[in-house]
Amino acid sequence: MRIGHGYDVHRLVPDRKLILGGVDIPWEKGLLGHSDADVLTHALMDALLGAAALGDIGKLFPDNDPKYSGADSIELLKEVCRIIGDRGYSICNVDCTVLAQRPKLAPHIPFMRERLAGAMGLDAEQVSVKATTEEGLGFTGEGLGIAAHAVALIDKSK
Repeated sequence: MRIGHGYDVHRLVPDRKLILGGVDIPWEKGLLGHSDADVLTHALMDALLGAAALGDIGKLFPDNDPKYSGADSIELLKEVCRIIGDRGYSICNVDCTVLAQRPKLAPHIPFMRERLAGAMGLDAEQVSVKATTEEGLGFTGEGLGIAAHAVALIDKSK
């Protein structure tokens, strides 16, 4: 068994969609990035790649490659899962935390779990997603951005 940790952060800006865990969340701002800027899915991909000692998403999907401009992070997650699967790993479970002062994410979490689980070929019970504020502190607390942490446990197929 191997464990990996992932972290990502993106700035909030007007005129962008807010996509978290593959779910389009109605809100006045969205996350700025080369792809869809889905911080939750990005952190999760980094956790999976880290567990398999395969680097990070910047190595696989460079932000200077026009092919990934506006990319759907759920599709990138499927590719990460294919890559680690080809190396004999299976995903046991993942645990993710989104740090955002606003909007309130609790109503969207079940959909995020289902979407991420589907992309990884898992049951939703193997995917934990939590959200927290930072009590108005720091860049996430001030509403300047959203961050996410993820931990993934993978196992080498026998």
